[in-house]
Amino acid sequence: MTATPSRIRRHPSRIASLFGNAAILATVFFALSASSISAQAPTAKPRPRLAPESIAPQRPKLVVLLVVDQMRGDYVDKFRGQWTGGLKRLVDEGAWYRAAAYPYAATETCVGHSTISTGSFPSTHGMIANAWWDRASQKLVTCTADPSVQDSGYAGTPAKGGDSAVRMLTPSFAEELKFQTGGATRVVTFSLKARAAITMAGHKGDAATWFDNGGWVTSSAYGTMPFIETYAKAHPIREDYGKTWKLALPENEYLYDEKATGAVAPAGWNLTFPHALRGKGDSAEPDVEFYEQWATSPYADDYLTRLAETAVDSLGLGKSGATDFLGVSYSSIDYVGHAFGPRSREIQDILITLDRNLAELFAHLDRKVGRGNYVVALSADHGAVPVPEDMAKTGVDAGLLHVPDLQEKIEKALEPFNFPKPAIARVTSGDLYFVPAVYDHIRDTAGAMQAVTDAAMSVPGVASIYWSEDLQNSPLTQDRIRAAVKTSFLANRSGDLYFVPKPYWLVDGSPTGKSRTYGTGHGSPYNYDQHVPVLLMGFGIQPGEYFREVTPADIAPTLAALCGVTLAPRDGHLLTEALTTKTAPATHPRTVPAP
Repeated sequence: MTATPSRIRRHPSRIASLFGNAAILATVFFALSASSISAQAPTAKPRPRLAPESIAPQRPKLVVLLVVDQMRGDYVDKFRGQWTGGLKRLVDEGAWYRAAAYPYAATETCVGHSTISTGSFPSTHGMIANAWWDRASQKLVTCTADPSVQDSGYAGTPAKGGDSAVRMLTPSFAEELKFQTGGATRVVTFSLKARAAITMAGHKGDAATWFDNGGWVTSSAYGTMPFIETYAKAHPIREDYGKTWKLALPENEYLYDEKATGAVAPAGWNLTFPHALRGKGDSAEPDVEFYEQWATSPYADDYLTRLAETAVDSLGLGKSGATDFLGVSYSSIDYVGHAFGPRSREIQDILITLDRNLAELFAHLDRKVGRGNYVVALSADHGAVPVPEDMAKTGVDAGLLHVPDLQEKIEKALEPFNFPKPAIARVTSGDLYFVPAVYDHIRDTAGAMQAVTDAAMSVPGVASIYWSEDLQNSPLTQDRIRAAVKTSFLANRSGDLYFVPKPYWLVDGSPTGKSRTYGTGHGSPYNYDQHVPVLLMGFGIQPGEYFREVTPADIAPTLAALCGVTLAPRDGHLLTEALTTKTAPATHPRTVPAP
């Protein structure tokens, strides 16, 4: 039996005797062998022994994950001719996957960030939407809500409630990296949204920070960072009050009309540039509307970039000896897209300013971490539906699917069955939840499910519906829409019924008789929502344009391969053609004299 270390400590004399006898036998054997070999060959010089660090596998010093909220994949083709900074560098020096798309229906922020972060799909990682109806508590819960933790604000920012990744069923790449390096990795994430910063970090991290109530907030699940407190005090967001978002280029270089068709501007703004950050009605000081305007402007991107650079400097990211992780989700393009739509000067302009921000960030990383010592992955959590009024100008069938109309027709269809009212507990995203007792009646009563199906399909804009039982029991299918819905489905969280809008129809939850407060949205299984960029650059990446169909879930496994990390479970695959055969430039190994 092999001796354990503890036995060696308890029985030193016995072990010494055993090893001593073995050493004598080995000495005799090697002496005889050496004498035999020396008679046949000349004496060879001993080979130098490699220093341990020279044979250790090469790893990036820093992983940088960038998620641009609501960045459609076609934006790269449309606008890259005007980029001169970081986005241009990613395209020119990186691996660009032109056919990257999500394979599921729930194209929302929490879902996309979780997919990128974990390398798995919502049916695996469990983050099926930004929010869902919790059957146990009979309440709507956000994807990051956690009553066991407490949020706290930096620099006196008020915070309430608690947020963490407790509802994410699989670990993120970042937390696997930290765990598998024995805790040496530092994990730092920033976003305007809790559901973005938290899902990039995972269940544990050194800092996960987001914007709320006019300042920066974190959770007791992650703790606080002194450098963020210092920076937030020295640079309060209110300093941007009174600034104006102006066009970055001459007016004739913009592709779209001055006013985007169907757009709905944030409070205090109109549909034309410039956009002043002065709150509602030129308030005398920052108000709620000012902070909404700020989040919908390039100034928020500027702030996130400076926070990321401060984290690199304050924590020495990329210098710890282990691979560190920095995640930044740029949320402003999502707010801009919701308000003005994908065919607007605002979208084009904020990508130009993001290009400049990323140029600054990469230059900072070149100086502090070293060009080629870090790897960058950039993608988006979802795309966007064309604004229906804008799309209708082309003659295509486009419109609004009114959720209140859907609810009303289903409730009316169930009246002949004399079920308790209301029958519907909640509709959120594409998920419709019945009151539990009513749903049992629907399943057990002949004709009830068909009545609901007929009612739902009669609503303008509804393309198809799927019952949860069908999704649970359905085999693999060539029906792309059904497969996308099934990939988003998790039985204990998803709705009893899932409805899919027609192409170019926007799901609108505005109360009956009231105009919607946004231009467009997302959340469908169509390519304008699913198609996003996937760009990789830096350590271990082979530049080029690649046309293979991939998904953003492939990012985490690829980063894991570069860092020597195992992910399980995973739905994504390695982007093998984008990996160099050698992950670092060849170097001459340092040697030490043989003993």
